[in-house]
Amino acid sequence: MKTSITAKNMVVTPGITNRITKKTATMSRYLKADTELFVRLRKERNQRICEITVPMDGGVTLRSESASEDNLFMAIDSALAKLERQILRHHKKLDKRLREDANLNDTPEFIEDPTVYGEGEKEIVRRKTYPMRPMSAEDAALQMELLGHSFFVFVNQDTNLVNVLYLRKDGNLGLMEPEY
Repeated sequence: MKTSITAKNMVVTPGITNRITKKTATMSRYLKADTELFVRLRKERNQRICEITVPMDGGVTLRSESASEDNLFMAIDSALAKLERQILRHHKKLDKRLREDANLNDTPEFIEDPTVYGEGEKEIVRRKTYPMRPMSAEDAALQMELLGHSFFVFVNQDTNLVNVLYLRKDGNLGLMEPEY
């Protein structure tokens, strides 16, 4: 397993590199040997943020992100716990992409409360339909604000494709545009 570490607005010391390498090495019990983990560290204001991305076979990407105030090691541990929780929660769906001999019934390494990941399948409890008309991204942003939602699905009048406008954690808006 290969781990790539990048940082923004901070210096990655050998101690941080060793800690990340040591911690991510335990994920090898779930992931194949040729799997690559991308660890991105960044500092924003007084937050230390760790983001871990694992691209896997078949187009599946696992991603976890965690932030901690002034403690990078807590953010790293929390991001690894989230990643492990994702693997354990979706192990039936991911079993072809995980290591063949991965024993998912072992005690989790990073999750403090192992009963949390066994919540079961989520079900759709409500369906909603609404008419879609082509609109600009600016109109969609206004409509989303008027509705008080954190996301809005619309047909972009410029491309005639379905787009998703969403509210980011930093308060700005993001636009997802499909690529065929």
